[in-house]
Amino acid sequence: MCIRDRAEPGVLFWDTITRESVPDCYADLGFRTISTNPCGEIPLCPYDSCRLLAINLYSYVRDPFTPEASFDFDLFATHVAKAQRIMDDIIDLEMEKIDRILEKIESDPEIEEVKCAERNLWHKIKTKTGKGRRTGVGTTAEGDMLAALGYRYGTPEATDFSESVHRALAIAAYGSSVDMAAERGAFEVFDAEREKNNPFINRLREASPELYERMLAHGRRNIACLTIAPTGTTSLMTRTTSGIEPVFMPVYKRRRKVNANDVEVRVDFVDDSGDAFEEYVVYHPKFIDWMRIKGIEVRSDYSQEELNDLVARSPYAGATSNDIDWLEKVKMQGRIQRWVDHSISVTINLPSDVSEDLVNRLYLEAWHAGCKGCTVYRDGSRSGVLIAMENKPAEKPAAQVAHVGKRPIELEADVVRFQNNKEKWIAFIGLRDGKPYEIFTGLTDDEDGIFCPKSVSHGKIIKAVDAEGNKRYDFQFINKRGYKTTIEGLSEKFNPEYWNYAKLISGVLRYGMPVDQVLKLVGSLELDSQSINTWKMGVERALKKYLPNGTQASGQKCPKCGQETLVYQEGCLICTSCGTSKCG
Repeated sequence: MCIRDRAEPGVLFWDTITRESVPDCYADLGFRTISTNPCGEIPLCPYDSCRLLAINLYSYVRDPFTPEASFDFDLFATHVAKAQRIMDDIIDLEMEKIDRILEKIESDPEIEEVKCAERNLWHKIKTKTGKGRRTGVGTTAEGDMLAALGYRYGTPEATDFSESVHRALAIAAYGSSVDMAAERGAFEVFDAEREKNNPFINRLREASPELYERMLAHGRRNIACLTIAPTGTTSLMTRTTSGIEPVFMPVYKRRRKVNANDVEVRVDFVDDSGDAFEEYVVYHPKFIDWMRIKGIEVRSDYSQEELNDLVARSPYAGATSNDIDWLEKVKMQGRIQRWVDHSISVTINLPSDVSEDLVNRLYLEAWHAGCKGCTVYRDGSRSGVLIAMENKPAEKPAAQVAHVGKRPIELEADVVRFQNNKEKWIAFIGLRDGKPYEIFTGLTDDEDGIFCPKSVSHGKIIKAVDAEGNKRYDFQFINKRGYKTTIEGLSEKFNPEYWNYAKLISGVLRYGMPVDQVLKLVGSLELDSQSINTWKMGVERALKKYLPNGTQASGQKCPKCGQETLVYQEGCLICTSCGTSKCG
């Protein structure tokens, strides 16, 4: 097992991954699995690439949310075959780009010793790409598909149907890969004898003997074909549930900040800082489809009791992330995993008071079920803007009293690197309770700058006092050999003007200003120096990673559709109306 030490605790079951892996049949030829991509849905060998595509399962439901609802397996198989072909075409385009990169390296003016390492790297990537031609066709909207067909997510009936869909997906994708092998040739190292004892290949053999016979005759175009990514951004564009997840909430509330002194606004909530917010109702898009099909008017003025009644009448009742049986979800993931040759990125949502014993049991059940990985999210472990549908009386704004507790001697810290014009800069962001508390920035790799190994992404900022009583801030990290290494005097390594602005930003962070408001403050600074203006944009990029996913970018309009429906997702602005994405 491998457990991530930050964010939600994710576990990879390495024994299952390597046992089930089709590429590992060619481990001695360079396809031994040694890692995964960041979300864990694609186990990878050295120099291989992560390629993802998701098919919207909801789009294959005919007459959704009616007694006549059905799934169009024929159309689904046709589109899966085309998707697999598209992914293989993308690999050819990728190879062309690698050739362009190699040509660029050859034409660069640097001496041979400088170009050698980069050239060798791209040659290795090209070789691995051509030998295996790995793809990652997957799905999204599992939760909406089941609801539209009248299944309640997490029930045995729903799991049975989900498995049938993913079995059809595997047969269609591998069938397409075999067809392409007959047309274009099999992946370079294909050897049916090596794969004859692989559990996944043998399941395909049992499910479709005809497909297996064709595979023996023609080979296969791709060493592996299937994966299921989290599809967070994709689901925003398709307006569906993500991956194989259930709906998070069919109806929920968001908050937008308002001026409490404005007589025209409604104040529903006041936070600890005295900021006032208005709450408004948001419907899951497919919940709206259900309402319209059932002839229910979509309004924003339903009472809480009326909304609760609507949810109870809908196919989403008892099927949200927090409602479903967690063990059944794990079993469902295991059933689907049987037909996915890579892995599945999926999260188990748990209440805040869940016991460690239950979490342990879920991990063990996931392993027994045949999952290749499992991630747990405990409610409230991250701050965000989604809130439960509850009737809470609005609190009156109180006089805000600024108060900052004493700075701890040590703070956990993240390291973020960015470009300032053509110069390399580094930011050390001190964290308190997981939130940004202070920021230090300076030049990297300079005699008078800050040198920090590129592999270091986390450490501690320590407040130190020397023998004369002078205070300074040091950065300490654990090096690869396990020894503590300290970079002394962060504050002394700054241009004084940069340092003054950094102290301003740190000050508002310490007083608890929300990160989105800090970003507005930094963005509004009008400075004479172009270098400092570029620096402040780097500071913005460094702080955006701490915005909770789903945070609304108030006052900003989508540059494509013009709607004020921009939210932050993993530091990027994404429009929930048209799907436009922009990263800063």
